[in-house]
Amino acid sequence: MSETSSEAGSLSDTASVRERSRLSFDLDVDICVVGAGLAGLTVALEAARLGASVAVLEGRHVGWNASGHQLGTVMPGYGLPIDELIERVGFEDARELWSLSKQGADYIRTNATEELMPGIGLSEGALEVSNVDVGDRLISRLQLLNEDFETEVEGWQVDRVRDQLKTGRYFHGVYYPGAFQLDGRKYVHGLAALARRAGARIFEDTPVVSIDPSGIRKRIVTPSARLRASHIVLAGNIHLGAPLRRLSETLLPIWRYAAVTAPLGERLAEAIVFQGSVADSDGVDHYRIVDGDRLMWASPETTWAARPQRFAAAIARRIHTIFPQLGEVQIADVFSGAVGQTVHGMPQIGQLRRGLWVASGFGRQGLNTSAMAGQLIAQSILRGDERWRLFSPFELVWAGGSIGRVAGHVVALWVRGSSATAGALARYRERARAKERIREARLVEANRRARTRPARPRPPPDPPSLERLPARVASESEQDEGRLHSNSQESEKVWPGPV
Repeated sequence: MSETSSEAGSLSDTASVRERSRLSFDLDVDICVVGAGLAGLTVALEAARLGASVAVLEGRHVGWNASGHQLGTVMPGYGLPIDELIERVGFEDARELWSLSKQGADYIRTNATEELMPGIGLSEGALEVSNVDVGDRLISRLQLLNEDFETEVEGWQVDRVRDQLKTGRYFHGVYYPGAFQLDGRKYVHGLAALARRAGARIFEDTPVVSIDPSGIRKRIVTPSARLRASHIVLAGNIHLGAPLRRLSETLLPIWRYAAVTAPLGERLAEAIVFQGSVADSDGVDHYRIVDGDRLMWASPETTWAARPQRFAAAIARRIHTIFPQLGEVQIADVFSGAVGQTVHGMPQIGQLRRGLWVASGFGRQGLNTSAMAGQLIAQSILRGDERWRLFSPFELVWAGGSIGRVAGHVVALWVRGSSATAGALARYRERARAKERIREARLVEANRRARTRPARPRPPPDPPSLERLPARVASESEQDEGRLHSNSQESEKVWPGPV
């Protein structure tokens, strides 16, 4: 993902500059969206397509934070594991929520075409790999996704995973053939271009100073103008600012750091055959090939802001740990973005009070949930769609402030440490099993050879001889011979010769 990616769309440069200017005059609209990220721009696009007048207020510029700095993987699901989702809301509601997440992914695929967003760089497939040997546990999950949640997935055995990813650190995998990835930065700017084309007005460098949500017409104050709207959608994540600090404090800020390597040439193809995105089941690493021979890799994270360049060496070491055959990897670019993670692990979508809506908490959720949230809120406002109530069980929960940040960082370190320990133990067990199999194979082969070897005939015994008789037997034989000789002499005396 290049930091210099141009904005997609066919609008002229003059029109683009005019549309992206600061709000400097009072304005009345049907819907005011606070935040020009993925969720906010989707609300604006869908509401404008349905005929509403829409204004988007952005304190900085389109896609400046996490929405413009992500790996671009699109697949169904949520940050909350599917079994925990079922436990929380019940089987039927979990199916409905999962269906919504699939619709979000389909929505992005519809928009992310070369015709609408030139250079979007769509590629297919996503693979989730395990750091430990959990083949038996994957079977029930695959059945659940395939049969009950109608999601196309494939279970990959260890050999197939390692055929695609030349490393011994991964075991089984779950492959999502319907998932895809795109240039995330180009997508958010392409979304802004589509929203403007549909009639939405986007004002950048326009922070919100205050909001009065009372009454039928809500009032929003900016540094240089006032705005009135029937509905306000808060889609600013953790950066909603002082007027909405209570809402921001329901999110734990997570800064995720990612890098793009210098070109790696043929050695990359020898290490990684799989062309989709790869993520491990512990959430430690997420990567994919870009530009043919580069790696885009996200791994470290913190609960405070830091200079992304500080993590270049850490990411290079992580790549070398997983794929040592790549040798020393040069980092060409490092970037980061802050996401808001909820305590319950699900996005915050719904109506806080009449006419005041929220779409946030997309940390660890995926692009599909931001698209789904934008569609859902626009249709709720303009068509009375009530499906947003499926998210009612996931209320706004305080994230713990500074203590929550420390706790979140400690938990992240524990997860990474536990993953490393479990992975090392799994690899040790695999090596031990391999040695045992080799020993057993050698033993079986030795037994087989022993059974099939022809019996050697025994030679006939030699006739007994005095030399070969035991000493005791020989002595007795000598005594017998002596007695015979003595008798012979006596016989000569009794029978003298002829007279």
